[in-house]
Amino acid sequence: MKKVLIVDDSATIRQQASFILNKEGYEVLEAQNGEEGLKTIEGNTDLSFIILDINMPIMNGLEMLGKMREVEAFNDIPVFVLTTEGDPKKIAEAKSKGANGWMVKPFEPKVLVEIIGNFSQ
Repeated sequence: MKKVLIVDDSATIRQQASFILNKEGYEVLEAQNGEEGLKTIEGNTDLSFIILDINMPIMNGLEMLGKMREVEAFNDIPVFVLTTEGDPKKIAEAKSKGANGWMVKPFEPKVLVEIIGNFSQ
């Protein structure tokens, strides 16, 4: 079973995405901020995909992404940013830190499943 991590401070977003992905056969892990996300990755090096919010307390998504990509073992895990942020500078920064894609909330369930399916082959 493929394993996906959702890192978002919004419980609603985590629940929505988890529900959708569970129905598609994914095992879903959740974290509320970047710090929790990094700890979860360290204990789950078999992740197929990460869905990452940008604006979160304690450690934001860009900080998490940067720290994650410093660890060679985590470089092959695709990271897809799902956020309310649409600023082109933030998008460019995320891509420069190793984000594989970007989608602005709210998300279409069908599109999210398709994107994850394409990245987690």
